[in-house]
Amino acid sequence: MELFEVYPLFDITPVKGEGTYVFDNDGKKYLDLYGGHAVISIGHSHPAYVNAISNQVRKLGFYSNSIKNPLQVELAEKLGKLSGCQDYQLFLCNSGAEANENALKVASFATGKDRVIYFDNAFHGRTSGVVAVTDNENIKAPFNKGHKITKIAFNDTEALATELQKGDVAAVIFEVIQGVGGLDEATTEFYQQIEKLAKENGAMIIADEVQAGYGRTGDFFAFQKHNIHPDIISIAKGMGNGFPIGGVLIDKNIAPKYGMLGTTFGGNHLACAAGLAVLNILEKENLMQNASAMFDYVQEKAKEIPQIKNIKGRGLMIGLEFDFEIANLRKDMLYVHQIFTGSAANKNLLRILPPLNIEKQHFDAFFKALKISLANQKAH
Repeated sequence: MELFEVYPLFDITPVKGEGTYVFDNDGKKYLDLYGGHAVISIGHSHPAYVNAISNQVRKLGFYSNSIKNPLQVELAEKLGKLSGCQDYQLFLCNSGAEANENALKVASFATGKDRVIYFDNAFHGRTSGVVAVTDNENIKAPFNKGHKITKIAFNDTEALATELQKGDVAAVIFEVIQGVGGLDEATTEFYQQIEKLAKENGAMIIADEVQAGYGRTGDFFAFQKHNIHPDIISIAKGMGNGFPIGGVLIDKNIAPKYGMLGTTFGGNHLACAAGLAVLNILEKENLMQNASAMFDYVQEKAKEIPQIKNIKGRGLMIGLEFDFEIANLRKDMLYVHQIFTGSAANKNLLRILPPLNIEKQHFDAFFKALKISLANQKAH
């Protein structure tokens, strides 16, 4: 049997990870400034994380959600404490797309409505409902196009008000900082208007924190900077440091009922052990504070490079914007300098999403390589 090839692949085969580095099958060492799409939050193969998963799988790796699992309760309590979101309920699933699907479902159940508002350049996942509210027509099958959805521009309060006043909107879903879309962030006033207008018109607001959440921006959640209270928050990527786990934080005013949501694998014992290990390490090693400090350092270092026209994002969710397309630069950084970086829908944007325990020396190595690579690009 052959693989169903839907991914364009770099000709690199990582076989080992350690901290901010990965090693390929030839023993070559790469600096990982992308973390596999912002998934690696506490570094590759963190000893405490490895121990937690190993110890749990020796005891019990999985049983279904038909029994009591105290690890789920422990994870919910720890997450509430560390994030400051104690007034939410937690539903555990397996991925960001699944978290967003469930978020939309909860909003529709709670409001009795069926239309969803989303924004230009949004990316919420590839499954049925969430790909419908993703701004990329190339990844939508005809099956996905039957949902009732409306796309508007970031910061367009007038359009938002007009659509909400029609009275059929279940939810407004947004990434506070857009990931795939290119690290754009609307104004605090706009996010507060989303909350106000949604409340006035009986709609829910869903903060998609799949990429920006879990301490990556320096706050636990990106929305917290804007002083809003989403009805529903979706989480995934950095939550398990590579172990598949996602979740939905649901305001306590929304009542659960049996059968409303469900999952076979979500919240299994091994996933909870991974999730708890990540939270414990985030707290113990002050990784949110490190994310903020490293962003300040990157801003200083970027001043040395005139080709960088703009810095987007916050914390360790960073976009370096140039006035040219970065595809060749990114390949050069990878194959010549052994540094993983990311791209975005904005073809001029180099995306940096490293583990949250990255240090200044790693960024020093990155900026040194970037200067050499930019000089080579110019020479060619």
